[in-house]
Amino acid sequence: MKYLGLDLGTRSLGISISDLTKTVATTYGTVHFEEKDYEKAIKELATIMEKEPIEKIVLGYPKNMNGSIGPRALETVEFKKMLEKRFDLEVELQDERLSTKEASGYMIKADMSRKKRKQKIDSLAANIILQTYLDKRKGGEYGK
Repeated sequence: MKYLGLDLGTRSLGISISDLTKTVATTYGTVHFEEKDYEKAIKELATIMEKEPIEKIVLGYPKNMNGSIGPRALETVEFKKMLEKRFDLEVELQDERLSTKEASGYMIKADMSRKKRKQKIDSLAANIILQTYLDKRKGGEYGK
């Protein structure tokens, strides 16, 4: 069984997936939808869940930099509830502060064009979220 990593935006959902050993996260893609049309995002996820053996979902939790909970974090908690109801799986929230900035930095260092960065940013952010969770779970460098 694998873990699915998600980075929820207002019009996109970045997706990553773990390997069977739950050690390495890999980008999977991005689902685009109309603003806050989370039902469409969940419908697209259902297609992925039919193909992949998923046991847990790790959802990025966008806390404010000072650790407080803002409107985006509250929307994420609502999305978490929708996922749990639809898929009957555990959905864990993973602090995602700076994951998008980190993803952007990786792509800039790789000399990726602005257009390509825009296409890949959400799935790479989801990948960072999931990999951070996997490392923390295994006591890796992020778990120290």
